[in-house]
Amino acid sequence: MKNHIALTLFFVALSFKVMAQGPPPPPPDPGDVPIDGGISFLVASGIAYGAYQYKKRKQDKEDSL
Repeated sequence: MKNHIALTLFFVALSFKVMAQGPPPPPPDPGDVPIDGGISFLVASGIAYGAYQYKKRKQDKEDSL
């Protein structure tokens, strides 16, 4: 019986020690992130795809005549 009480008190004390540590600190703020490179690539890709589709439709239209 004494072993059970001692063991229970040990685990209760251990749980308080674990809870007292708290959560880890948040990571530092990374600051401003440049988004120009990715957006420029997407815009250029969209323009190229649009030009391709325009050329393809124009060629299809001429072939059907």
